[in-house]
Amino acid sequence: MAKLYFHYSTMNAGKSTLLLQASHNYRERGMNTHLLTAALDDRAGPARIGSRIGIGAEADTFTVDDDLFARLDALLATGPLACIFVDEAQFLTEPQVWQLARVVDDLGVPVMCYGLRVDFRGHLFPGSATLLALADEMREVRTICHCGKKATMVVRRDAQGNVVTDGAQIQIGGNETYQSLCRRHWREATGDTFRNV
Repeated sequence: MAKLYFHYSTMNAGKSTLLLQASHNYRERGMNTHLLTAALDDRAGPARIGSRIGIGAEADTFTVDDDLFARLDALLATGPLACIFVDEAQFLTEPQVWQLARVVDDLGVPVMCYGLRVDFRGHLFPGSATLLALADEMREVRTICHCGKKATMVVRRDAQGNVVTDGAQIQIGGNETYQSLCRRHWREATGDTFRNV
């Protein structure tokens, strides 16, 4: 039975690596998969999913204006898919998560989404919030803080390395911009700015 999965974590936990490995496992057994990633994140190159350990694959891209159910329904008319993989799932809109749920329910194809749970301010991304509400199965991909505890938060740094506590929710970046921390060290790094929010 097809399910909607949400694999979530902080930055640099290996989500893209796990996605690429899972897709490879299907393809190695002769089953077709379809890879999707957010068009706005082209750090690995346009229409490409890349991992920090050096592996990557070509992917279809989505924007906030796309009807993913219509696109995937049309794609499935050309041949079967064993699984659909979505990287950078935090950038999905709420309607797009519902569209992916329809792909699972109405078209019978599993959808595995990989993304961040919270932003640098400790707020849920809209796509992640909807996935947390709708996913049939959720799996935390763990990474660690510099202290050795599980990292559940992320801080954003400016060009000078200072922690930023204000700004747009979405700013594409990697290790030069973001650092994963446990909640205690995130609170220390941000000056506990968000405590009374």
